[in-house]
Amino acid sequence: MQIPTFPEAHHPIVKSLFHHSDRELLTLYQRYPQEGKYFTALFCRYSAIVYTLVHHSVTSPVRADYLFVLIWQRIFHEMRSLDLNPSADANEDETGEVTLQNWLIQLTALSIDQAQLPDVEAIQYSLETAPPPLWCYLQQALDLLDPRARLMVVMSQTFKWSETRIAAYLQAEGERLTPADVARELPSGYRQLEANLPEDIRAIYLESSDRPVESSNGEFSSEQVSQEIS
Repeated sequence: MQIPTFPEAHHPIVKSLFHHSDRELLTLYQRYPQEGKYFTALFCRYSAIVYTLVHHSVTSPVRADYLFVLIWQRIFHEMRSLDLNPSADANEDETGEVTLQNWLIQLTALSIDQAQLPDVEAIQYSLETAPPPLWCYLQQALDLLDPRARLMVVMSQTFKWSETRIAAYLQAEGERLTPADVARELPSGYRQLEANLPEDIRAIYLESSDRPVESSNGEFSSEQVSQEIS
């Protein structure tokens, strides 16, 4: 098993946070939810541990990568309210201190035990195209889209529907929309999706030369969007 390297770990925004302790990064992550760099820094710090645990438990590399990103999505949500203050049932190290590392290991083991993964053929996920921090913040950005825009983006990227088919579906749902309207509104949906991403996540992932983008303006690729919403 070869543990992957993540280019974001070398981005100046992320590297500038490496001197912070786990507790400091966790506090900053909870205090500033509009910024994505703190979660990304924690991911870079602990991705190897989680990756190793997952790949030692799941034989298929494709399913293991998919479980890896699902676990980080769970971490993304549960860390929002995580309290590392000692308690009677705390997961502590040998010094008696509650640690983020122990919590992550425990949550990873629990997620592995509870995992119900689809067949390999049904998984359309690439760790290189959509690493967990980008995956999590894209999901958050999608949730912020208005329902019609989100539906059109999902239909276009996940199901590869044409503007004509999307318009027909929406017309059946009571929307007065032509294929030309869909063609005009889809780019607006993509622009809004990008705008919904934290500014630092756009800088780390979309403006990096290490990742494929559709243009030199730092836009996400259609592959990155379809990875997230599939």
